[in-house]
Formats: sequence, structure tokens, C-alpha cells
Amino acid sequence: MPEAKLTAQETKEQLLWVAKEMLITNLVQGTAGNCAARLPDGNAVLTPSSLDYMDMTLDDLVVCDLDGNVLEGERSPTTEKMLHLSALKLHDDIDATMHCHAKFATMFALTRKAIPAYIEEFDVFVGGDVEVADYKTTGSLELAEEIAKRVGEKAAVLMANHGLFAVGKSPKDVLHIAHLVERTAEIIWGAQQLGEIVPLPDEVNKQFSSYYRYGRTGKF
Repeated sequence: MPEAKLTAQETKEQLLWVAKEMLITNLVQGTAGNCAARLPDGNAVLTPSSLDYMDMTLDDLVVCDLDGNVLEGERSPTTEKMLHLSALKLHDDIDATMHCHAKFATMFALTRKAIPAYIEEFDVFVGGDVEVADYKTTGSLELAEEIAKRVGEKAAVLMANHGLFAVGKSPKDVLHIAHLVERTAEIIWGAQQLGEIVPLPDEVNKQFSSYYRYGRTGKF
């Protein structure tokens, strides 16, 4: 059976918890990074701009429509709001998004190298290699559009010279994706120090990545 959809209140509570976990688990430092989630009415709730995650409360979260107009909240939404809203608007099977600066993933982003799908679970949960999007200026609509198109069939993409963008079915799901990408980036980086990595056979890679696509869209 498909998972029950979260209520608006549950979505906000989970997003707040995930935002704090993003900091606690070293996916970001300080007030960097941002998160968003789709609400049952089709609008989105986002983390605010430049506020300590440990001090953040439910009242600090900001609700916007998918065009970026603020509908609820006293604070300003993240300055990278369109990064999240563009992905939510373009893909109706995405209900949560996260931008973070995970250390090892960002190392790949800085060197413009994809994180390869050399591990089976990476294919299953991410859908294949995490590629590097073309560089666009932070906060720009061009960056938002570039990133949105890159998560059509993958759960994550690297932002050149910036960090990681991940998507999922819920805030907790996207936190899992971000941690899996970061852990895999660290494993790949370490394995490269030991010697040449032996990739998965092509047929296995294709098979396991299809599981991700089916789980996300219900279609192979």
C-alpha cells in the first residue's frame, strides 16, 4: 500500500525536524542550506533565510505558492526559494527538496565530477550517477531551471562549485537521500585512494536504477 500523505501540520513538523538534522549531521554549517516541502493544497513550505536551525520554530517557516509569492509567515523565505519551487513545479512526483553543502559531495561538485553509481543501493535510492549541473549563479532563476530539469529521473544532482540538491517523497525521505549521496561520495573518494574502482556490470546498473524509477513514478 502507498504511504499515507502527510497533513500540512505533519509536513511542517517533519520539515523543521529535518532542517535541524541537516545541521546536526554535518550536511551544512551555520545557517547554510535550505529545505522545502509540498503541502496538501499544492503550495510549499520553506525554511527561512539566515536563521539558526537550532532556534528555528514552526512559526519561522514560510509558506509560498509555486511562483514564490509568500502566503504565510513573518520571515523571508530562503533566498534560494526558486531552486526548490522550480523542482516542485516541474515534477509532481517530488514532494520534498533539500540543498546542502555536504563535504564529500561538494568535493565532487568543485571538481565537476559525477558521483558514480558503483553501489547497488545507490542505484535503487538515487537512480544512477549523480551528475554535475552546468554552473549558474547562486539564487538565479537560471540555476533553478537548470537544477529542476536534472532531477527528472534522479533523486540528486550536484550544483557546480556549490553543493548538493536532493529530492524525495517527504522531508525524511530527502534527508535519507542526502545522507546516502554523501556517504557514497566519501566511499568513492576513499576507494580511489586504494586503487582503481571496479564498476557494477551495466545490466545490474540498469536493473537496479529501474527500481528507483518505478518506486518514484510507478513506471519502468
